[in-house]
Amino acid sequence: MLAASAQSQSADDPLSGLVVGDHADPEVPKGWTTVRVRAAALNHHDVWSLRGVGLPADRLPMVLGCDAAGVTDDGEEVIVHAVIASPGWTGDETLDPRRSLLSEVHDGTLAEVVAVPKGNLVLKPEGLSFEHAACLPTAWLTAYRMLFTNAGVRPGDTVLVQGAAGGVATAAVQLGSAAGVRMWVTSREAAKGEQAVALGADRAFGSGERLPERVDAVLETVGAATWSHSINSLRPGGTVVISGATSGDNPDKAELTKVFFKQLRVIGSTMGSRTELESLARFVVTSGIEPVVDSTMPLADARDGFARMVEGQVAGKVVFTV
Repeated sequence: MLAASAQSQSADDPLSGLVVGDHADPEVPKGWTTVRVRAAALNHHDVWSLRGVGLPADRLPMVLGCDAAGVTDDGEEVIVHAVIASPGWTGDETLDPRRSLLSEVHDGTLAEVVAVPKGNLVLKPEGLSFEHAACLPTAWLTAYRMLFTNAGVRPGDTVLVQGAAGGVATAAVQLGSAAGVRMWVTSREAAKGEQAVALGADRAFGSGERLPERVDAVLETVGAATWSHSINSLRPGGTVVISGATSGDNPDKAELTKVFFKQLRVIGSTMGSRTELESLARFVVTSGIEPVVDSTMPLADARDGFARMVEGQVAGKVVFTV
């Protein structure tokens, strides 16, 4: 089958290890099934795998990709949930200490066919294209859990999103706006802030800029560079939800005094559950949300999509069609 896989790794030249070509069909363990992929989306996770982060070299070659939508052998149109629980785990799979994502232990979704546990399939709602469905399982699911499960925001609340242009941030703006939440964003570049406003954000501010009022929640994926601003931006009793630290995980100040004095909640968030993915897909359809797609191209041209991401040219999701 055709697949995009990591054959080797290089921190400085990640594309050198990417091979787009023939790959063995996936093995199908007991309790698993196969999905014929119709669309798959690219994530920074895939580039980091090529750089040697999170994917041990002894697991190569590995088909890359976490996000996909396709068709089962019996004709059902489905979205693939990428979080793989360990054998015997019950409950929220994101809390399983031995969990993995597709493309970390088992071959991923950038292929004509992907094998997944039967319980990892979500029926694709009518009215949701394969291309848009393929955008949901990683960045969009992460944003959904941050907003609605862990921050617990309600219509009328104000949420600050640090780093306007990231995949999770973009998804959060669209989701929050559709739910009646007032969404504010920060960005180092005015143009990226303007793009967020065009997608539904109420206001955009420069990184570190003083806000006109305190917010109910902050969604934090930047880390060290914005941590103090996030804490200072919260109202007493507010919540900061963190799901990443792209600028580093060691801020100059932990702000512990402000955390306890203002009774702030600091919540970690990772991906989301299959149930949340199901709810997310329904919400996207009923709200008329269209995930932002940077570009769509055949899987055979996957190298071009990876190059766009490595060069920092992506605005929205890169989607490969099969």
